[in-house]
Amino acid sequence: MSYFVTGGTGFIGRNLIDRLVLRKGTIYVLVRSASRTKFKQLVAERWSQHSKRIVAVSGDLSKSFLGVTPKKRAELKGKIRHVFHLAAIYDMTAGDAEQDEANIEGTRRAVKFAESVEAKVFQHVSSIAAAGLYPGVFREDMFNEARGLDHPYFRTKHESERVVREECSIPWRVYRPGIVIGHSETGEIDKIDGPYYFFKMIQKMRRALPAWMPAMGIEGGRINVVPVDYIAKALDHIAHKPKLNGKCFHLTDPKPLRIGEMLNVFAQAAHAPQMTMRIDARIFQFVPDAIKTGLSMFPPVRRITTQILSDLGLPRDMMSFINYPTRFDNRETEAALKGSGIAVPRLREYAWVIWDYWERKLDPDLFIDRSLRGHVKKKLVLITGASSGIGKATALMMARAGAHVLLVARGEEKLVETHKEIAEEGGTSTWYTADLADTDNIAKLVETVLGKHGKVDYLINNAGHSIRRSIALSYDRIHDYERLMQLNYFGSLKLILGFLPAMEADKHGHVINISSIGVLTNAPRFSGYVASKAALDAFSRCAAAEYNDTGVNFTTINMPLVRTPMIAPTKMYDNVPTISPEDAADMIKEAVIYKPQRIATRLGIFAQILHLVAPKVTEVIMNSAFRMFPDSAASRGKSGKNEKASQEQVAFATIMKGVHW
Repeated sequence: MSYFVTGGTGFIGRNLIDRLVLRKGTIYVLVRSASRTKFKQLVAERWSQHSKRIVAVSGDLSKSFLGVTPKKRAELKGKIRHVFHLAAIYDMTAGDAEQDEANIEGTRRAVKFAESVEAKVFQHVSSIAAAGLYPGVFREDMFNEARGLDHPYFRTKHESERVVREECSIPWRVYRPGIVIGHSETGEIDKIDGPYYFFKMIQKMRRALPAWMPAMGIEGGRINVVPVDYIAKALDHIAHKPKLNGKCFHLTDPKPLRIGEMLNVFAQAAHAPQMTMRIDARIFQFVPDAIKTGLSMFPPVRRITTQILSDLGLPRDMMSFINYPTRFDNRETEAALKGSGIAVPRLREYAWVIWDYWERKLDPDLFIDRSLRGHVKKKLVLITGASSGIGKATALMMARAGAHVLLVARGEEKLVETHKEIAEEGGTSTWYTADLADTDNIAKLVETVLGKHGKVDYLINNAGHSIRRSIALSYDRIHDYERLMQLNYFGSLKLILGFLPAMEADKHGHVINISSIGVLTNAPRFSGYVASKAALDAFSRCAAAEYNDTGVNFTTINMPLVRTPMIAPTKMYDNVPTISPEDAADMIKEAVIYKPQRIATRLGIFAQILHLVAPKVTEVIMNSAFRMFPDSAASRGKSGKNEKASQEQVAFATIMKGVHW
């Protein structure tokens, strides 16, 4: 018994061959010249023990008789029992012409080839897409009843099946797999499709929110997903059973989950928040098509939709199938598999394997340049407050990555030390002294930098000052608020306004503002500091909107408590959890690489959401902390050498790690 397989180097094809090698006979595999290397690797890695029985046949789906030469067809004539036709385009984003050529004409050529070598059975692997968007249960004996075939993928899958049914002169069998996902035991898959498109959204939720926090999601139709190992086993078993010619088999899950349920299964596997509050997408069906079409043509709506889909890695067509209306009866398949032990495994049992493989091998973030060097090499990076703390750690990191670092600080001595450290490590830097609380100093700095360098690629507004003092002790200290606003807000703002024109003209630039977690938590005793940082945050949000289409990016980092000279006067902080300047520099590195509008800790995001949902609750929490953490001795004008945190304070600060108290 010999086999001929098209698409044997593809995902389903290689898993099918894993099963066929366990049987006797030669396995001929159609291989394009461009896939020769891939085929040899597969043989070496998966089928080395059977290499003599797996034979490559040169050909191409786009050529008559699959491009197999007359001599080779004559050689194969009468030897082939099964032709498994799997080669096709499994891509909903491919164009009409491309899918017509591969799916319809390719199937027609495969049929002609099978007839020419007098194969005994033509085994055609179709798809549930052949049913289109049929509203209801689609049985295995249904074909012409298909509806909603406007999409080229659905149409070409349907028409390729028609070619087999109406043009194939030898016995045939048709198989309609559901949406194929990875191997249930290994997770292996070679492309992102179906539910995988939602994995990035789940990952973003996991990074932003605690796993125990309820989240909002969407509910839609039932999505029929099946692991590739089930497809291969079922296909192999049914193909070899007698008296089943002329039939169609649904290789589908008899109990598919709704899209919201399925996403929650994967969210659980990813240790991400569960989408307990789900909006039924069917409510959008009540909106007249004319209104939906009109809105989709509105430029801002198009851009917003494109941005959201891009952020989540979702193809536009995917959203059309949220309310997927078709369910699939598979009684013929279950009857054919009876007694074989082959059944669709429950998704809940192997979802973690699928997620793990995706995150280790297919996550799109793995394929972007994650190196800082790839982004800042030979770029001009201006860092304020570069003489110590976060600024110095960031300057050293940037210089090691190949950037030309422009160091700015008020004190010359420590600034020169940073400059020397960079030089000793082989980096490049230029230093400038400037008092960023002085408007004239800032203007001179901008003029000097632009005159010498022409532009700045990255502006990192790190310099700042903090005062920890309750409002009750500040009644006669309005100057504290003015100082904080002058340095933290107006100083950074004047630098941004000074360098923005060159960034916009260059269609490239990134402004990174070091803000505070206090803006998200509304930390008591930091009213002046938080207000000044909140002003800069608000400006950046407005600026991000205005410069969205110019190539200039804005990122705000709501930094948790960092062990720097700025917090030294509050001796209590010696005993509470903080992050190091190097940890803070890593957050800036993330900003450079990914260019998000905001970077914050999970606790910071949770605090902001809680304040939006239940402001009085957060008010009580913050007031409790306000009473627990008194004003420091320094803020009262006294010595704080013996000031220590109590066990209660340390415990509270540990739970609320990174928040300023």
